[in-house]
Amino acid sequence: MLVDLLHNFKKELESPNLRAIKLLSRPIISLRDLGSSLIPSEQAASARDRILFYLRKYPRFVVDGDELMVVSGIGEWARRVRELRVEFGWWIYSGVTVADMVEDARTTENDAELASLKNALGIDPSKIKPDQYVLMRVEQDREAAHRWNVLNEIRKKKGSVSDRIIEYFRRNVGQEITGEELKYLAKDKKEWARRVRELRTEQGWPIVTKNSGRTDLAVGVYVLEEDRQAYEHDRFIPDPIRVAVLQRDGFKCIECDWHRGMLSPTDPRKMLELHHKKHHKDRGGNTVDNLITLCNVHHDEQHRKTPRLK
Repeated sequence: MLVDLLHNFKKELESPNLRAIKLLSRPIISLRDLGSSLIPSEQAASARDRILFYLRKYPRFVVDGDELMVVSGIGEWARRVRELRVEFGWWIYSGVTVADMVEDARTTENDAELASLKNALGIDPSKIKPDQYVLMRVEQDREAAHRWNVLNEIRKKKGSVSDRIIEYFRRNVGQEITGEELKYLAKDKKEWARRVRELRTEQGWPIVTKNSGRTDLAVGVYVLEEDRQAYEHDRFIPDPIRVAVLQRDGFKCIECDWHRGMLSPTDPRKMLELHHKKHHKDRGGNTVDNLITLCNVHHDEQHRKTPRLK
């Protein structure tokens, strides 16, 4: 079977069964040197190109590190994966990063997050191993190289993980940030996912994800929509409540019907926020019945009003 696979590898490349190369990853010592000949040079000349070729053939599929070793044909394949991520802007998530996301979702009993990960990856995300990888986006992120330079600058600073993360977000307002970037910024500490959630739900920074109301985003992507914090009274809203309110209100401002599809550079309305009808400090609860969806403009107006909205 192995001999047949090698003789017919060109045919395999053109079929949906390219992942048959996984069979080659078993006797890895004897086959690693064959990697450079497995993928034709006109399709991928270097080890890095071969890894990218293979990952793009199977986006959002979990790939073993041994597979990438065989494809690359070199021992330093992990460094090439990092180069693709850092220097060339390919969203390649490691199993370690996925595990951090799973742990945070379980801690907060966020079943929606776990379901989204499972749907995106096609397997139970808790089963992913540290030495496995997933290409989360088919298109290259051409701004990533610049962001990684900023990451290295901020990473060297003293201070808490939260301080470094929010500084990075504020220097990349509106940009899609990957979990791999945030994990690196946290110096690989597992707490990065929890800190991002706290910045949103406790400090009021409008950091959105697929499961906090921005269904257009990919799983594992974070965006700081505006460089401003929510009013103190409108913080501490759990993500499941936040999503339930947005869904009830049709992801629109209840005052003007504005939604993200209407986003315009000349329009001061930039994002949707949640507002307590009875303020939190006045013992208004973080409940669906006590919360409404407003655009940032009408949210500002409500907080300037007297008497308060009841």
